[in-house]
Amino acid sequence: MNKLFIWFLAFFMSCTSAPSSVSNDTQKGGEILVSESQGGTETAGFKILKSEEELQKIIKGNSSLAELGQDAAIKYPAFPKNQKAVLYNLGTFRSGDHKISEIKSLSVKDNILYVEVPQRESGGMEIQVISNPWVVFTVPSNYQFNSVVLKYSK
Repeated sequence: MNKLFIWFLAFFMSCTSAPSSVSNDTQKGGEILVSESQGGTETAGFKILKSEEELQKIIKGNSSLAELGQDAAIKYPAFPKNQKAVLYNLGTFRSGDHKISEIKSLSVKDNILYVEVPQRESGGMEIQVISNPWVVFTVPSNYQFNSVVLKYSK
């Protein structure tokens, strides 16, 4: 019985560690235009931004600097040329730091954009703070997708 269990466990681990096939449209990393730990929506989701004005409106409406009355201090990033700008709301978290600071890679498979980001170890649960992080990042203009999935890696 133990041999069967060990064989099943080894088989299961080999299946989960197998690399998934992705499309040839792989980029080493997207560029993060803005990333904030507060101001996003309660549910995870994305929106493709179409203009610089829309990007500025998102930043102005979601930025913690705008809430503090320091609107003049906000540096608006340039809207990307020949790329798409994607606003991604991560949802609600009860503790920890979930702000995205780096994108390792982007890939599209079956109309799903996979965004690989580094997994961050937060400071624990000493103080419980509800956060709604969001990020605006760029993807190549030829990427066609209907949903976005974050993949955390070490």
